[in-house]
Amino acid sequence: MVRGMVQCTCHTGYRLLEDGRSCQDVNECAEEGYCSQGCTNSEGGFQCWCEQGYELRPDKRSCKALGPEPVLLFANRIDIRQVLPHRSEYTLLLNNLENAIALDFHHSKELVFWSDVTLDRIMRANLNGSNVEEVVSTGLESPGGLAIDWIHDKLYWTDSGTSRIEVANLDGTHRKVLLWQNLEKPRAIALHPMEGTIYWTDWGNTPRIEYSNMDGSNRRIIADTHLFWPNGLTIDYAGHRMYWVDAKHHVIERADLDGRNRKAVISQGLPHPFAITVFEDSLYWTDWHTKSINSANKFTGKNQEIIRNKLHFPMDIHTLHPQRQPAAGRNRCGANNGGCTHLCLPSSKDYTCACPTGFRKTSSHACAQSLDKFLLFARRMDIRRISFDTDDLSDDVIPLADVRSAVALDWDSKDDYVYWTDVSTDSISRAKWDGSSQEVVVDTSLESPAGLAIDWVTNKLYWTDAGTDRIEVSNTDGTMRTVLIWENLDRPRDIVVDPVGGFMYWTDWGASPKIERAGMDASNRLVIISSNLTWPNGLAIDYESQRLYWADAGMKTIEYASLDGNNRKVLIGSNLPHPFGLTLYGERIYWTDWQAKSIQSADRRTGQARETLQDNLENLMDIHVFHRHRPPVRTACQVGNGGCSHLCLLAPLPKGYSCTCPTGINLQSDGKTCSPGMTSFLIFARRTDIRMVSLDIPYFADVVISVNVTMKNTIAIGVDPREGKVYWSDSTLRKISRAALDGSQFEDIITTGLLTTDGLAVDAIGRKIYWTDTGTNRIEVGNLDGSMRKVLVWQNLDSPRAIALYHEMGYMYWTDWGENAKLERSGMDGSGRVVLISNNLGWPNGLAVDKAGSQLLWADAHTERIEAADLNGANRRTLLSPVQHPYGLTLLDSYIYWTDWQTRSIHRADKDTGANVILVRANLPGLMDIQAVDRARPLGFNKCGVRNGGCSHLCLPHPTGFSCACPTGIQLKRDEQTCDSSPETYLLFSSRASIRRISLDTSDHTDVHIPVPELNNVISLDYDSVDGKIYYTDVFLDVIRRSDLNGSNMETVIGQGLKTTDGLAVDWVARNLYWTDTGRNTIEVARLDGSSRKVLINNSLDEPRAIAVFPKKGYLFWTDWGHIAKIERANLDGSERKILINTDLGWPNGLTLDYDTRRIYWVDAHLDRIESCDLNGKLRQVLVSQVSHPFALTQQDRWIYWTDWQTKSIQRVDKYSGRNKETVLANVEGLMDIIVVSPQRQTGTNACGVNNGGCTHLCFARASDFVCACPDEPDGRPCSTIPGVVPPGPEPTRVSERSQTPPGRVDTSTTKPLTSLEAVEGNCSDKDARRGLCTHANEAVLATMGEGLHVSYIIGGLLSILFILLLIAALIIYRHNKSKFTDPGLGNLTYSNPSYRTSTQEVKIEAIPKPTMYNQLCYKKEKLSYHSDSFSSSLF
Repeated sequence: MVRGMVQCTCHTGYRLLEDGRSCQDVNECAEEGYCSQGCTNSEGGFQCWCEQGYELRPDKRSCKALGPEPVLLFANRIDIRQVLPHRSEYTLLLNNLENAIALDFHHSKELVFWSDVTLDRIMRANLNGSNVEEVVSTGLESPGGLAIDWIHDKLYWTDSGTSRIEVANLDGTHRKVLLWQNLEKPRAIALHPMEGTIYWTDWGNTPRIEYSNMDGSNRRIIADTHLFWPNGLTIDYAGHRMYWVDAKHHVIERADLDGRNRKAVISQGLPHPFAITVFEDSLYWTDWHTKSINSANKFTGKNQEIIRNKLHFPMDIHTLHPQRQPAAGRNRCGANNGGCTHLCLPSSKDYTCACPTGFRKTSSHACAQSLDKFLLFARRMDIRRISFDTDDLSDDVIPLADVRSAVALDWDSKDDYVYWTDVSTDSISRAKWDGSSQEVVVDTSLESPAGLAIDWVTNKLYWTDAGTDRIEVSNTDGTMRTVLIWENLDRPRDIVVDPVGGFMYWTDWGASPKIERAGMDASNRLVIISSNLTWPNGLAIDYESQRLYWADAGMKTIEYASLDGNNRKVLIGSNLPHPFGLTLYGERIYWTDWQAKSIQSADRRTGQARETLQDNLENLMDIHVFHRHRPPVRTACQVGNGGCSHLCLLAPLPKGYSCTCPTGINLQSDGKTCSPGMTSFLIFARRTDIRMVSLDIPYFADVVISVNVTMKNTIAIGVDPREGKVYWSDSTLRKISRAALDGSQFEDIITTGLLTTDGLAVDAIGRKIYWTDTGTNRIEVGNLDGSMRKVLVWQNLDSPRAIALYHEMGYMYWTDWGENAKLERSGMDGSGRVVLISNNLGWPNGLAVDKAGSQLLWADAHTERIEAADLNGANRRTLLSPVQHPYGLTLLDSYIYWTDWQTRSIHRADKDTGANVILVRANLPGLMDIQAVDRARPLGFNKCGVRNGGCSHLCLPHPTGFSCACPTGIQLKRDEQTCDSSPETYLLFSSRASIRRISLDTSDHTDVHIPVPELNNVISLDYDSVDGKIYYTDVFLDVIRRSDLNGSNMETVIGQGLKTTDGLAVDWVARNLYWTDTGRNTIEVARLDGSSRKVLINNSLDEPRAIAVFPKKGYLFWTDWGHIAKIERANLDGSERKILINTDLGWPNGLTLDYDTRRIYWVDAHLDRIESCDLNGKLRQVLVSQVSHPFALTQQDRWIYWTDWQTKSIQRVDKYSGRNKETVLANVEGLMDIIVVSPQRQTGTNACGVNNGGCTHLCFARASDFVCACPDEPDGRPCSTIPGVVPPGPEPTRVSERSQTPPGRVDTSTTKPLTSLEAVEGNCSDKDARRGLCTHANEAVLATMGEGLHVSYIIGGLLSILFILLLIAALIIYRHNKSKFTDPGLGNLTYSNPSYRTSTQEVKIEAIPKPTMYNQLCYKKEKLSYHSDSFSSSLF
C-alpha cells in the first residue's frame, strides 16, 4: 500500500473494473478452450462438463473419452496402417495395395473401407485385415473421399473424375448418385449422422465447402472464400465444430457446423497437409511433403508433435475409437428401413426413400423394379446407361466382366438383353441390362467387329467385320452363323436393320466410302450414298419419316436421306469435331463425339435445340436408346420358321423372306432345306479348336466345330469321310479323340500310352487310324474306336511327325525330323520299310500323297520349301520356295493347301507347278495340321473287305495284299490269321496311376495300359494264374483290390484297417493273399476274396516292404528296411521265423523268387545293387553292383527285370552273369512294382491245394505239413483247426466276447489268446480238448496224420510256453506301438527311404544319415496328375 492510497483486489473468479474499486464476475466459458467441451459459468466460478461417452479428467477442465486407447488409422497408398498416437506403436493392417487414398471405418461392424484410385475400386475388409472384398467396382474415376454412416449403415463417397457424390449400402448395392450438379472436384467428405448432414470440400475452379442433408436436400455453401485446395475435412462431434486443411494456403481452419466463427488454428509449418482427424483435444493430420503424421492442440494449434515420419505416402487418416462414431444418434429409418423398398436416407429431421440411380419412384416408399427407357452407350472399357425414367440423367455403369474395347451396341427389350462387340477380344457378347446373365455369343473368326444390329422380329444378330470385310448373321445366341456379304467390302463400319421394310443398311469407310443397302438376306444390294463421304460412322433409321441418318467424322456432319438415298440433307453441319455413334428416340437424335468427349442431342427434324447430356467422357463409342416400344411386324418367318430348315431371313417385298444355311453349307434345290453338311472342305487344328473351311461355296470362311470339350494342344487331325467324323490328337491331354463334324458324338478313343502324337492318318477304306508319336518314337495303328491297338514301327525312329496313307497301294509314308531327318515308307502293316529321302531335309513337317499324280509332297520348315517326288522318292523337285514356316500340308483336286506358323495363315497353290499362290485364311495363330476332304469322292477298294481278310483281329494292307496282325504284344498263331486274347508271358508293372503290361512274346517291348478303373497310387502288384486276376494295393485309398487281367471286374478285397500296404503276394495254391503294412508294422493274410483276415506277424517288424511266397516249399519271405535292415523267412503260417540276411544291407526294396534255381533276388536302393542268395540266406552274391535307385524286381527265364526310380525305366540283366544289361522301357514316371505273368511262374502244389486241405477257413502249407487257422475276427461260420472237422456253431456269448478285438488287429494288451489247455479247463471236456475240438480264433493247430493223446499234451505244453513268450512280446509291442502311435510328433525317428505318404516336409531327421539325394525321394500319398513331376523334380 502506498501512503495515502488504497488498492482494491478481487476474489478468484472476478476481475477488477476500470474504476479500480468494483469487481465483476469473469466468464471463463468465453475463453477459447478453457473447457474441453461443455462450460457453465457461475457467479465467481465455472464448471466444465463432458458430452456422453466422455469423463472429466482430474484437472476438471479437459475431457477423456471412455473406452480403449485411440488408434490412428491411415492410408499409405500401398498399405493401410495403424499407429498409437501416444506411443508411436506402428502396425500393418493391409498391404499389397495399389493406391489407397480415402479411408473410413465402421466401428461396431469392425470394418474398414478404402478407395483405390489406380484400380478405381472401393474395397472393404475386416478390421483385422481379413476378408478383403470389392464394394464398388464400376463407374469410378477418382474416388478421393469416403465416409461411413455408422447409424444408417450407408457408404458415401466423392469422385472428382465424375464430379459426383454417391451413396450406397455398405455392400455397394442400391447405388445412387446423390449430388451431381454444380460439383467440380469434390474431395473430402464427412458425415454427421446424428444431425443427418453431409459436409464436403470441392477444389474445382471455385473452391468451397458445402453441406446438405444426407438425402441430398437442403444443400448450402458454408465457406467459399480464402480457399484453394481444401483437402481434409473432419467433424468434432463433441465440440460441434468442423476442421479442414488447405494445402495451398498451408493452413488448418475450423468453423461452427454452419460455417460461422471461422478461424485459423495453425497457419505455419504446414507444407502440404492432406487429411485431418480430431480426437479429444488434439488434431491429427497427414502431410505429403514431410511424409508424416502430426498432432497439435485443437484450440490453440500449440503443442505440435510428429507422431510418425518417414512414411511411404500418407493419405487419409481417421481416429479409430468408439467415440468417433457415437452410438447415441437416432436411427431415423428404424428397424424396417423406413418402409422403403430400396434406400432410406436420413435428413435433418426425418428420412427420404430413394431409388438407385436411374430407377423411378412408383410411390413415396417404392421404386420401379426395372428400367423402361435408357440411353445406352459404350466407352471402350465399360458400357453405361443414362435412365430416361428420372430427371438427373446420371450415367450408371452396367456391371460387366472383361469389357476391354467395346465398340458397337444394340439391344432387344423382349429378353432385356444388351449386345456389344469387343475389338480387343474379337467377340460379340450379351447380358441383361442390369449386367446379369452375361455370355459370349460369338468369339471365333472375328477380327474387327465394328457394327452390330438386332433383328428383333426374327431374333437375328447382324454384324460387320472390318478385319475380314464381311457382313454376317446368326441367331441371337450365336448359332447358325453364316456369311451374308463377302465381296466388295472395304472396312464396313456401322449396320442397322429395318425389319419393317426387310432392308439392312451399312456404312463402309474404305478407299471409296459409301453407304449401301441390301435385303436382310443380302439380296438386291445397292449403293445408295457414295459422294461427299469421308468416314461414315453411325447409322440410324427413323421408321416414322422413312429416313436414314448418318454421322460422318470426316465431313463433320450429321445428315439424312430417304431410305433409297434420295433427298439427302445436312441436319447438323457445325460444332461436330468427330461424331461416331448415332441413334434416334422420340423427337430427338443423340450422338457421341470422340473429340468433344460428350453425348449430345438435338431435334431430329431441324437439328436445333442442341443439348449436352454428358461431357468429359473419354473413348465414347456406339449409342442406342433402349425402350419397350419397337413396332410389331408380322412376317412369314414367324410361322414355322418360313419352312426353312435353318435360317429364315427377312427380305424386301414381294419376296418377304428367304432361307439360308450356316456358313459353308449349300441350300438344296427346294430353296428351304440345307444340305446335311459340307461336302468338300478343309479341316484344320488350331491348338485349342478345330475349324473347317468349306470349298463348296465361293468364299473362304472358317467355322469352328463346336465340340463340347476343352482342347489344350490339338496338333494332328484326320477325317473319316464315310461316317463324317474328325479325329484329332491333343499332346497336352495325351489323347486321341473323335467327334462328328457337327461337334456331336465326342469320345476319347486312345487315352493311354501317348506322349506327343504329332501325326495322324485315317484309313477310311480299311477303317483304321494310324498315328506317330515323337515322344515314344513309335508308329501305331488301331481300329477307329481305338481297339486292337498295335505298334507297327518302333526301331530307328527319332521324332516321327507327319504320316500319310495310300491304302490301294498298301503303303504308309512318314517324315522323321530327328537328328538325321528323313522320309520313309513301309507297308501299312509295317513291313518292307525303306528310307526314300534322307538328304537336304531339315524339319519335314507336312506330308501328302497325290494319288492322281502318283507323287509325294512334303513341306520343310527349315529349308522353307514345299517339295515333291515320285512315290518311290525319285524325281525330287521343289514346288515352292521360300515358304516361311509350313507345318501341315494336304491336297485336293489340283491344289495343295498348307498351314504356316509364321504367317499364321492357310495358303493354296497349284499342286503341279506351285503357282497361283493365294491366301485362304489369315490371322489364325496356333495353326497345326490340315486335311482336305471331299466326301463325295468314292473311297476305293478295301483289300481286307471280305470277312476282314479272314483275320481274327487286325487286317493290314501291304503292297502285295494284306497281312493279319495282333494287338501289341500278342503273337499271331501259326495259321497266320488268329490271335490269342492276351500275351502268354508278360511283365506287369505299376506306375502310380496306371497298371501296364509289356509282352515278352514279342520283341517290341511296348507297354500297354491295362484299363483298370480308379487307380490313384498303386504300389504293389501280384497276380493269380488260376482265376486270371491282378491284385494291387492303392495307398491313396488304403485298399487292396483285384480285377481281371484285362482290367474288368474291379472289386475291393480289403477296404479297411490298412495304413501303408507296401508288399503283396498271392499264394496261388492255398488261395491266400499276404501283405505287408509298413504303417502298422504287420504282415497279414486273408483268403483271396478278403475273407478270413488274420495278422500273422506283428512283432519285431520295422518297416516291412516286399513280400514273396513259395507255396511248394511252404515259405514266406519279406524284406524289412527299418532301423536294422533285414530279409526274413518264415513258414506260410508265420512260424519258424528266421533272419536270412541282416548284414551289408541298406534299403532292401524289391524281392523276388526264382522257383527254378531256388534263389532269392533283391534290390538295395541304398547300396545301389542287385543281390541274390539261396533260400536259407547262404551263397550270397552281388549280381549287379551299380544301379541308380531300384525299387522292385522280378525274374523270368534267364533275366532279372527291375524298375528304377531315378532312370525312370525298366531294365534287365542276365540272372547268371549280371551282364547284357538292357533298357526294356524308358521314360516312365512313377514306376513301382513289377511282376511276371507266365504259365511257368505259378506252378507246383501242396497239401492246401486240394479242398483247402480240409480247412474251414485258412490253410497254410509248411515244409513237411500244413496247418489250419481261424481268422482274427469270427465271420459267423464255425471254424476248426482240424482238417475235415466242422465244429458246431459257437455260443452267442462267446462270439460277442471274441468280437471285442478291432478288425484286422491283434489285441496284445487285454485279451490273451486261449491255448488248448485253457480251453480244457474252461468249456471243454478233456476228451474234446484232446480231440482238438476246443479252439480259439487266434490259434493255428498243426494237422498231422495219426496224432494221439500224448501228442496233444506235448502240443499243449509247447503252446503254453509259446503263450508266455507271446505275452512278453506283446508287452514289448504294446509299448512300442504306444510310443509310435500316441503322439507322432514326439521323438519318433522317421526313415529317409522313399515313403509313399509323406511329403519332403514331413520327413523328420534320420538318426543314421543317408545320402542327401534319397532324403528327397519321398512320395506324397495323393492322386498325381499324369504330368506330375513331383517325384522327379527333387532328384537333383
